[in-house]
Amino acid sequence: MERKTRVLLFKPGIDGHWRGILTVSSALSEAGMEVIFEGFKSVDTVVEAALQEDVDVIGYSVHSGAHHEWTIKLNEALEKKGVRDRFLVILGGAIPHADHEDLKKEGADAVFSPGTDTRDIVRFIQENVPRSR
Repeated sequence: MERKTRVLLFKPGIDGHWRGILTVSSALSEAGMEVIFEGFKSVDTVVEAALQEDVDVIGYSVHSGAHHEWTIKLNEALEKKGVRDRFLVILGGAIPHADHEDLKKEGADAVFSPGTDTRDIVRFIQENVPRSR
């Protein structure tokens, strides 16, 4: 039996815009993925949860304008644990398209802005999570 793709979603810090991450959570669940929603968490807490839950993907949503800071913090926490290559990291939120490439350099594997078709997010995960894991 093939293992379901496991996705951990969270909102870093205190960032009260929920609609996008809830929409993505539903789309991923409907696509057959197992979604673990952590809510508002610190980066260190999320890295520990991702390891304990044995997830394939860590996804987070930022609307506070601190997308660079959170991406760098998450990448540093993953590198500190020696597990950066273990997870696909995706980011969404009110993020200017001009920042996408820098965010990828800072550790995000993909960046999705408002208006992204959720099927594109599902497809990105399906194409980038190894089946043999």
